[in-house]
Amino acid sequence: MSTTVDLIALSLLPIWRWRAVAEQLRAGQDPIDILRAQCADGHRGRERPPKWADAARCRERAIQAVRDGVDSGLAAVTIRDEGYPPSLLDISDPPPVLWVSGHIDVLSRLAVAIVGSRAGSSYALSVAERLGADLAARGVVVISGLARGVDSAAHQGALAVGGITVGVLGCGADVVYPPEHKGLADAMRVRGALVSELPPRTAPRPGFFPRRNRIISGLVRAVVVIEAGDKSGSLITARMALEQGRDVLAVPGNVLSGRNRGGHALLRDGARLVESADDILEELGLASAVRVGPAPEAPEPDPVLAAMVPGEPADLGQISVRTGLGASQLLPRLLELELRGAVRREPGGRFVRFDRTC
Repeated sequence: MSTTVDLIALSLLPIWRWRAVAEQLRAGQDPIDILRAQCADGHRGRERPPKWADAARCRERAIQAVRDGVDSGLAAVTIRDEGYPPSLLDISDPPPVLWVSGHIDVLSRLAVAIVGSRAGSSYALSVAERLGADLAARGVVVISGLARGVDSAAHQGALAVGGITVGVLGCGADVVYPPEHKGLADAMRVRGALVSELPPRTAPRPGFFPRRNRIISGLVRAVVVIEAGDKSGSLITARMALEQGRDVLAVPGNVLSGRNRGGHALLRDGARLVESADDILEELGLASAVRVGPAPEAPEPDPVLAAMVPGEPADLGQISVRTGLGASQLLPRLLELELRGAVRREPGGRFVRFDRTC
């Protein structure tokens, strides 16, 4: 317990101290010695040392974090524990502790990250859900950041086929951000997990999200980028993945909208182009990965869906011309397809076909 408290105390040091702490842990130094040395360094040259530079106070806060974790149903997995994900030990600055809500063992399984725009287009969300579903159906853990847009679509795709998905958070693992994803987070805990290096009850802050990206890339074999702009946080994850020796792949997007300039830059720099989950598995040498359960039977062709191009919005008039059906026949059918998750209604009375499988 003492070592656990000391490792948690190290994670409570200021963010700019984390890399040095990781280097000292990797060198085999004792956590309590690192804590004392870091606090002593905080005192050096200062008449009034900062509040964090107090080893005893750090340990008191760590003990309170353990209590908070127990109250919130979180497990603290330290870098010295057997259950710590082996893949994270390979990165330059592994977190001293991971707080896990859900199943710890899933963090050590074969995983792929799907990341992208928080304001993703219908096309991006459709692709994210398709890839998430097909990877999860083949036994691959889908990892992302539980953010709006592409992240949540990938999580939802994995859940839709009964697969496993993990969210790496920029807040405490007991804090759902954004708050409207509470239902999604609850579902993810059942078969997968929510993970954070931050102690329980930690509110989200902008500086936490770039740091958590190294954990997303560190847990996976490959990172797939869907619709990333020039300054997208997804590019930070891609850069970290390359530094960690992970594969980086990207989905091509609309060249006219400018929403995927970052993704296209990755492709120009040699990232593997992704059109389906098969492309990802082939890149990893897993093209023959076994599905979880029997492959789904091919459904009977639906004339309304057949008239719609996946990811491309179409209004009622266009669908009517393509199918030969009137509005009174189409509207009930489109509503039924929407409830099934096969069609998404867009602003302006348009509809988008939303395939789930690749």
